[in-house]
Amino acid sequence: MLGERIPLRVSDVMLSGDCDPCPFEWIGNTAITFEKGNYSLSYRGPVRDNHFHATFESPRQVNVSLPPGLDVRNPALGMISQGGTVADSSGGGIDVTWNSTRTAEIRFYDEGRENLLYIFANFWIIIAVVMLVPFLLSMRKRE
Repeated sequence: MLGERIPLRVSDVMLSGDCDPCPFEWIGNTAITFEKGNYSLSYRGPVRDNHFHATFESPRQVNVSLPPGLDVRNPALGMISQGGTVADSSGGGIDVTWNSTRTAEIRFYDEGRENLLYIFANFWIIIAVVMLVPFLLSMRKRE
């Protein structure tokens, strides 16, 4: 792996497995330790620039829950790394899940960005029509 590990302050950390909830200890403000085993780790943390990227040393199951108002399904605005599947969640948001991945990455957007994309696309369609109609009419007159 290239680069540095950048600590991220998170909240609502929960470790679950056979012991549900499982005990863990904080080391400083950005790391936890727990007994060796098979666990699920969940937490809340800030995400900036509408982008989430996680890299693991071995394949993991990853689930990212986006709140209502955010989406990843428009390929012009959003992106999901290979192996990710999208499903609507019960709370009105979206769940993106990878079953066995070393890298999970999504780029998400809000409704405002999607509206701006449609306005931009409509603007260029109108420009194309305004430019093409006179050209096609002049071609017709030459024949």
